[in-house]
Amino acid sequence: MGRPRPAEAAGRPIGVFSSLRAELGVLIVVATILAFVIAWLLSLCGINGWMAMPMTIIITLAFIYFTSRGLTRPLGQMRDAAEAMAQGDYSVRVHLNKDSNDEIGQLAESFNAMADDLEHADQMRRDMIANVSHELRTPVSSLQAMVENMADGVVEPTPANMENILKQTHRLSDLISFLLDMSRVEAGASSLELEQINVAQLIDGTVGPLEYADAGHGHTIEQRVPDDLVVEGDEARLRQLLTNIIANALKHSHDGTAVLVEAHADEHRDHVIINVVNFGSDIPKEVRNDIFRRFAKGTSGPGTESGGTGLGLSIARWAAKLHGGTVQVVDDPRGVDFEITLPVRHPGPQRTGVPAAGKHTDAAYDGQ
Repeated sequence: MGRPRPAEAAGRPIGVFSSLRAELGVLIVVATILAFVIAWLLSLCGINGWMAMPMTIIITLAFIYFTSRGLTRPLGQMRDAAEAMAQGDYSVRVHLNKDSNDEIGQLAESFNAMADDLEHADQMRRDMIANVSHELRTPVSSLQAMVENMADGVVEPTPANMENILKQTHRLSDLISFLLDMSRVEAGASSLELEQINVAQLIDGTVGPLEYADAGHGHTIEQRVPDDLVVEGDEARLRQLLTNIIANALKHSHDGTAVLVEAHADEHRDHVIINVVNFGSDIPKEVRNDIFRRFAKGTSGPGTESGGTGLGLSIARWAAKLHGGTVQVVDDPRGVDFEITLPVRHPGPQRTGVPAAGKHTDAAYDGQ
């Protein structure tokens, strides 16, 4: 953006304290002692008191001014960096000496961490726009070509050709659903229809369509789920959660391999734990949390189709949070293991007995 970067902060004489109050207190004490010493020296030199007072004040104020610059310079840097970020430049950072341990130093570190996240999110947003544009252009161009050929009589509207058109419309529908879900994540403005859900039936109903869509890749989805597991939640959101996690496992599995879906209750029987395991290479620990960021896309790999919009896992974590649960990648010698933890009873506020189905807004459960 052409803006100058904040310069490296000069040495801070009293920046080693862990409290800004302590630094200011030391500065006041030192300034008071300095004023007393200057006044005493001037009196020893025989300088009149009316002349000694302004000289003492000027010298003391100059000392305070130059000494306090180290305290206020990071605030000026943060102001300049905030102005640059407001104009879209997320590369600016606040530079401090390593001995800045007070609240200003901590604020600068938090500011830089926020700038890192914003820069990452901005880059992911740009990538997502490019990816979605590409993904939309492909089915739209294909649909346009097929419909134009049919209209011109070049291609007959056979069942096979109509099936191809239907597949392209499904791709468009999926992309639009992803974008709508992303807007809900941003606004936190969807609702939950709470009811008692049998986990085995939910997983079985989720696996069926995925197996059908994955028929050309030879994957098998093995289920190990007891019939008596029940959770309270929104069936549509939980199905969306499971669909995104299982589809991700299929996407990154070699053709002809298996994906395992197993579930059990924890030792207190107040949470249900669902594990989705695809047998293959593991995900490094340092990137396990990053893959749940919006617009983040994993590396291309074997399976159905690598790539995508980079929203599936982010939406899955969002759906889990709506139910007071979590999604994470855990260590598993068998391969990549996505562990979903859901409370048996939805942790809604002021609960005195929830009917079979009731509406609750996301704002209360989003955990934001």
